[in-house]
Amino acid sequence: MFRRTFLSAAAAIALTLPVQAKAADIVDTAVSAGSFTTLVAAVQAAGLVDTLKGDGPFTVFAPTDEAFAALPEGTVETLLLPENKDQLVAILTYHVVPAKVMSGDIAGKRAKVLTVQGDRLSVNGKNGVKVNGAKVVQADIEASNGVIHVVDAVILPE
Repeated sequence: MFRRTFLSAAAAIALTLPVQAKAADIVDTAVSAGSFTTLVAAVQAAGLVDTLKGDGPFTVFAPTDEAFAALPEGTVETLLLPENKDQLVAILTYHVVPAKVMSGDIAGKRAKVLTVQGDRLSVNGKNGVKVNGAKVVQADIEASNGVIHVVDAVILPE
């Protein structure tokens, strides 16, 4: 009797506990945010979806649609052409660090961080956070395979 009562109570408690949904990966998080349609289209055109859905961890400095719109007219359309895929990949992977870097890790510091593209980004966390001059406008959007920091400009390799 005790065993049956205990099992019934345990089952009732288990049914009332909230179910923890699995966190979305970097790509799905960007898609669901709704403000990265240009970035997502570029990631798809560059063939980087599977990479950014991989295990990671990754830190992505994600330009908003407004950041892409601020580029000279025709830039995005030109980069999305198949013959410019290598250049697009270089620009996009310049926004990705192969580690999970939260804003607290850089607060009050300056660092040069290695990107997936192979060059280094200059990150300045002394007064807010800037990445090669682009301002982080929203930090620490966690994903299952890393973190996204929203930036107000497209960061171009030097």
